[in-house]
Amino acid sequence: MEWNRPPYTVSTDPARLDVDLIHRFLSQEAFWALGRPRQVVERSIENSLCFGVYQGSTQVGFCRLVTDHATFGWLDDVFILPEYRGQGLGKWLVACVMSHPEVQGLQRVALATRDAHSLYMDYGGFTILHKPDHWLERKLTVNIR
Repeated sequence: MEWNRPPYTVSTDPARLDVDLIHRFLSQEAFWALGRPRQVVERSIENSLCFGVYQGSTQVGFCRLVTDHATFGWLDDVFILPEYRGQGLGKWLVACVMSHPEVQGLQRVALATRDAHSLYMDYGGFTILHKPDHWLERKLTVNIR
């Protein structure tokens, strides 16, 4: 799928993804993914519905939806490169993800954010967990195969 807001495009075409750029940003600049090995980034992309933001052929943003395509999705690794921020691209990216046909049938889409609550609440329709005491997590060490 593709959404256009000249001069920008959001696309789900995996052939357009700049994996070098995605890995560099995640492993070197994203507080949640610092040091993430390229193999892990590649595997995460292969197993997700990915959205790239482009100015022409240059990738300027990214996110991925981890999903079973039936009931649940997890929005992850959302970023816009610093030099392209302040133009509403993150808001538009989240809106594009939430309008994708694969998302429409899901019962729940979740995410975690340290500092962008209003972005996701205002432009993605997210809310604070209704029953946070129902959610559990288990932190695991990274296992690279």
